[in-house]
Amino acid sequence: MSCNCGCGFMNVNTNTLKKLHLAREMAGVSFPVSSWCRCPEHNKAVGGRDNSAHLRGTAIDIRVNSSDSHKRFKIIEALIKVGFNRIGIYDWGIHVDDDQSLPKEQIWKD
Repeated sequence: MSCNCGCGFMNVNTNTLKKLHLAREMAGVSFPVSSWCRCPEHNKAVGGRDNSAHLRGTAIDIRVNSSDSHKRFKIIEALIKVGFNRIGIYDWGIHVDDDQSLPKEQIWKD
């Protein structure tokens, strides 16, 4: 859950964590997390937005191949059911967050 750069930065939002665990149980599939918390330097290095929810520990990147559309569907369905309302769909996987400071009810594809 800590920053992938190895700096040790970790500020996981407990509500986000609880919702993620509940979604995993509901979906019945693995959620391989590739990114959670990011320090400002790492966020910038990976092209994250200046106001990224990863900086506040309220965003998770879930690695799931675009060719596995059934697994993606199960993950997204569970994420929405537990209350996540910001979801980004990418070739590499799914970004999800529940950051209260960002616009709600958003789904985007990159």
